[in-house]
Amino acid sequence: MQAEWSDLDRYFTTALQVEDRALNGALAANAAAGLPAQDVSPLQGRFLHILARLMRARRVLEIGTLGGYSTIWLARALPADGRVVTLEANPAHADTARANLAAAGVADKVELREGPALDSLPLLAGGEPFDLIFIDADKPNNPAYLEWALKLARPGAAIVGDNVARGGAVANVVSQDPSVHGVRRFLEDMGAEPRLTATALQTVGVKGWDGFSIAIVNATD
Repeated sequence: MQAEWSDLDRYFTTALQVEDRALNGALAANAAAGLPAQDVSPLQGRFLHILARLMRARRVLEIGTLGGYSTIWLARALPADGRVVTLEANPAHADTARANLAAAGVADKVELREGPALDSLPLLAGGEPFDLIFIDADKPNNPAYLEWALKLARPGAAIVGDNVARGGAVANVVSQDPSVHGVRRFLEDMGAEPRLTATALQTVGVKGWDGFSIAIVNATD
């Protein structure tokens, strides 16, 4: 089925005119720099872009920059005074992302903080809250990222988690994979959290079988 999923993704991408030179250039630069091919797909990138626009987001937090491909999509969705704060642990990945953001013309809307996310997140506490938080980093730490997302999000904000299906492995209760354990705890914590209303969607396409979780931070009286 992978060939059919990929073919359909490519058709959607072409029919909906999703790609452009800057985005393709970022992917090419990531590959040339030897970054892992873990970027969201073009269609997933546009999904994030549309979600940010629907929410009229002005402040976005991204946990896991990689080469900045998804960061470009998010930054393009923001108004002139909008800001993406993106966190990247790997210095080489951060260097590639900075170059990609500059080439795409969105560097002025992005603050890239280099270092482990769990070191950077406490430094954001007490600042202006975020409208949209995208969690796409090391999966064993997803539960901790969710805790920080709740601290940093405004009521009504969206929290999006990537790679939550793990090719179906997330349903395997005896899995020994730390990433599966992290995602399972992440999902179960969301389900048990009264401040959140959450769902998860399986996806197939050029990235194989995976999915997103999406939660909204409930308004408080």
